[in-house]
Amino acid sequence: MIDGTRQPLSAPPGPPATAALYLHVPFCDHRCAYCDFNAYAGLDRLIPAYMDALAREARLWSAMLAGARIVTIFFGGGTPSLAPLPLLERVLDAVREAFDVAADAEITLEANPGTVDEAYLRGLRALGINRLSLGAQSFDDRELRALDRIHDAAAVLRAYRAARAVGFENINLDLIFGIQGQDPTSWRRTLARALALQPEHLSLYALTVEEGTKLAQQVRNSLVPAPDPDLQAELYEIASEQLADAGYVQYEISNWSLPGRECRHNLVYWRNEPYLGLGAGAHSHLAGRRFAVVRAPAAYIARTHAAVGGLVAPGEPLARRFPEIAEEIADDPLTDASDTLILGLRLNAGVEIAAFAARYGRPPAALCGEALAELERWGLIEQTDGRLRLTARGRFLANEVFVRLLPAQLAAAGA
Repeated sequence: MIDGTRQPLSAPPGPPATAALYLHVPFCDHRCAYCDFNAYAGLDRLIPAYMDALAREARLWSAMLAGARIVTIFFGGGTPSLAPLPLLERVLDAVREAFDVAADAEITLEANPGTVDEAYLRGLRALGINRLSLGAQSFDDRELRALDRIHDAAAVLRAYRAARAVGFENINLDLIFGIQGQDPTSWRRTLARALALQPEHLSLYALTVEEGTKLAQQVRNSLVPAPDPDLQAELYEIASEQLADAGYVQYEISNWSLPGRECRHNLVYWRNEPYLGLGAGAHSHLAGRRFAVVRAPAAYIARTHAAVGGLVAPGEPLARRFPEIAEEIADDPLTDASDTLILGLRLNAGVEIAAFAARYGRPPAALCGEALAELERWGLIEQTDGRLRLTARGRFLANEVFVRLLPAQLAAAGA
């Protein structure tokens, strides 16, 4: 049984010894029907000024992470591979000047297969980018058209082979399941084609209908059917079996890797460890505080160039250093503890109970014992080897677990 004693909730930790760095590049050739990311098509003219602003923002936040070693860097989007190599070099130079970047840092760039060639990929390697994440999504051209992707399956193969040819030894492929017209046969075929390439990492996401997207409007107007959750569950099971048979280890709800090739950057998120986000709409989590950057690219460029640098005063709320750029969104221990539970349960390893108690002064059961006991009775979570984990069934119904661990639910329970 899951039990615990109620104690005061500790304050969040102080300045970090290590941190991750996320850089958001919000530009796209075309906005896909399902995408609800902070991404924009038709704004390519802003790319040079935007990348300059990214370099400047890195320098502005430099003092905040003085003494911390940057262990991972991740260029996400949008489509970061739309940025010309000289501009990426300018940003990376600024990052290396502003922060203490570990010699063995994992440096990832997301790329659309239709936007890269061998020369560009060789340039990425020369800049020190050592991990490539290709948004393949499917190896079925009909499904790719349903997703509004600009590439076809052949482009994925070309980009992957070019990446190997120039020396990338750590490649992720993103795939989506539950696409309109997809069935178990086509999904097995996509998985087989992906596995034949032997990428180090695979990320598999269920297609979701997000408000404000073209897909949501299509579903609302009965132009396309909503994804079938029962079919998605079947496809997820197929993937779990097929990837395990191929030697891939599932380490998170949506992520599999060859042994030892987990995405180090995303592990920082799931362990609720410190990270700094640069760029329009980027989020940060430092010293128990969460804050976000202004979303609009033009506003971000203007505000970044208007910000004035300076040292962080002891105890000063981090995001208030540059209120023109970032807005604080959370800074309380209850929210941080809730995040640690929810994010940690996404991992197959789960949440280490002793580490959680050391971090917050209370074990999980003292924070939300009734909810955990109920979830355990339902067979959605389990406590084994000093860890709290989702069961195999719980991974299918993870949102049912997470909604019971949100800050409002914990506060209502008297946490």
